[in-house]
Amino acid sequence: MNSRKKRRVLLSLLTIALVGVVLSTSTYAWFTANKTVTVSDINVNVAASNGIQVSVDGINWKTVISNDDITNAATTYPAATNQLPSVSNSLTPVSTVGTIDTTSGFLEMFSGAIDSNAGGDYILTATRSTETNGTGGSFIAFDLFMQVTESTNVYLTSNSNVVASGTSTGIENAARMAFVLQNTTAVGSPVATIQGLKATTGTENVVLWELNNDTHTAAAVSNASSNYALTTLAGSGNTPLAYYGVKSEITKANDVLLNSHSATYFDLVTPDISTALTGIPTTAYQSAFTLPAGITKVRVYMWLEGQDVDCENNASGGSVTFSAQFSSNTAA
Repeated sequence: MNSRKKRRVLLSLLTIALVGVVLSTSTYAWFTANKTVTVSDINVNVAASNGIQVSVDGINWKTVISNDDITNAATTYPAATNQLPSVSNSLTPVSTVGTIDTTSGFLEMFSGAIDSNAGGDYILTATRSTETNGTGGSFIAFDLFMQVTESTNVYLTSNSNVVASGTSTGIENAARMAFVLQNTTAVGSPVATIQGLKATTGTENVVLWELNNDTHTAAAVSNASSNYALTTLAGSGNTPLAYYGVKSEITKANDVLLNSHSATYFDLVTPDISTALTGIPTTAYQSAFTLPAGITKVRVYMWLEGQDVDCENNASGGSVTFSAQFSSNTAA
């Protein structure tokens, strides 16, 4: 543990405590130099109380779940697909509109890169990025099973945030989280039924979350203005910008210029995505989702959103901490 703490550069802590954005930003940005953000350590601490139990396999129920529990879940949950990038791997920008792949139950994520066309212009390309169990991948995803005896409203507390670890580069302003309610079954159901839960339709079970939706660096403001003709200000308290997420693969043949809104671009993205969560909760906690009585599989995602003016070269190499604390109470 001590050596991992010493090597921590990017993702120092995710806390999900079960004691118990509006719009994200811009058109598309990505790292034009194809830079990455290195993950040196990931610590996941999941705690539960007030009648909520948590598990990584739907078998062993606990009050606290550790990072090791998640990475070793496949021991008792053979179909587990928990992607936690290791020290030697990196987070790279991806994008989603919150659509569920009804075959896998996963979010449809697209990994973006910047290329050039025959005229030397920057163009955006994007390919489907599907998670696998292990320490690779460009984003974080894992399954969390939650058990309650009655219908329970779940709230995000004021300890929920996405902040820089160390010196801020602004990359935390491009960070996202999502919670996918995969489905619910009765307590006492066969293990195969519990572990096999998955979402089968649309986007209605997806909660997208951008906390820093009103905050930008000076570099991001310049990026928004020069590349996308969007006006905002440095600092916090700004009106969120329209968010256009990638909804299908983009190839070089599409010739989607990085600094234009071509008809082709609008065919490949979904505009003005509205999210269920709005910024950082304060004294009044923010409603996240409702757990029906029984056992629910919730898939958790964490990523850097390429479709964000804050996802630009000056922000690459920064460090970020994700914290999501849930409560069954509406306030402290």
